[in-house]
Amino acid sequence: MKKNLIIFFFIINLTTFAQEEFEFDFFLSGSEVTDISSYGNEIWFATNGNGLFRYLKKENKWDQFSTSRGNLQHDLFYCVAVNNEFIWAGSIDGLFIYDKKRNSWTKRKFGLGGQLSNWIRSIAYDDYEKAVWIGRFQYLTKYDEKTRRFTDYNLTVRGNQKTNTIKTIRVDGDSLVWFGTEAGLHKYNKSRDLNNPNSITFYDNRFNYFNGEGEQVSISAILLERNNVWIGLDEFITAERPEFNLGGLFRFNRRNDWLRFDGSRGLTGNGILDLELTGNFIWASVYQFGKATKEVYGRGLVIINRLSNQVVPIRDERIPQTVNKIFFDGTFLWLATGKGLVKINFFNQLAQWTKGER
Repeated sequence: MKKNLIIFFFIINLTTFAQEEFEFDFFLSGSEVTDISSYGNEIWFATNGNGLFRYLKKENKWDQFSTSRGNLQHDLFYCVAVNNEFIWAGSIDGLFIYDKKRNSWTKRKFGLGGQLSNWIRSIAYDDYEKAVWIGRFQYLTKYDEKTRRFTDYNLTVRGNQKTNTIKTIRVDGDSLVWFGTEAGLHKYNKSRDLNNPNSITFYDNRFNYFNGEGEQVSISAILLERNNVWIGLDEFITAERPEFNLGGLFRFNRRNDWLRFDGSRGLTGNGILDLELTGNFIWASVYQFGKATKEVYGRGLVIINRLSNQVVPIRDERIPQTVNKIFFDGTFLWLATGKGLVKINFFNQLAQWTKGER
């Protein structure tokens, strides 16, 4: 309840231009930050051009792994995942693995699918399975920590190769994993062999999934809560194909009820870059696809009250319009942007109010 109250006041202040009450810190200036992951005291940041960064919270210490530092032979990373022993970082040229005990990096490349399939676009650590799910441009790979074995899976549906192009992965408790692709969403039941077709339910715009809208659905972000799955879509429309990927954000009640949020409901753009949950609020970073220019234009952040479905745009000139990732560590909200990293502390203010009332 206290966190919801804090976030409520944070939203009110951001949307009424009283932003000076909240603390903003900026890091990694000039870096395009692409992903954020944490475990315990560590937060890891992937960048496109400057390698990987590790932040140790208790020590307030930063470390960089990059070619410029001479401690990593690659700089272009798309995603990162962390556990107590290893770091897995996805690049455009394969998977990089950091062994914390040995303080050393190894590189894994995949033969199935050719060079393009070594573009790793999403990684998720599954603490229940003690496994790492690796989403590649083509094919899904599972690394089993117990057997130390990599296994490739082909998720292609009805001959559409884009259903095997993995964009995002979310582990859903001990029983499910969701795989978002460029042409639909796979829900995998972990009690069954992934090679068994009955282990996967596939959602595209058939059977009125996603309200049957658009030619196809490209999944860009997945957010899980107890009663719903929030699914962000890519927007990609042209004059020739105005219905190709319409974008939007869907709230799916895990049965067959799909509620769509788009520009008509308050989103500042129909493309979704990322989603995060804090209390009763869904944070979404959004963009607009230029039909004529065929370019992506960042449109900032919006917050959705998941109880009332009210959409509130966040307006603060200190926050870049393009936010690649949103990460809440329990105290701070981290925003990975094309211009660096933003950390927002919206708890100190309420702590001061509470202290003054005693």
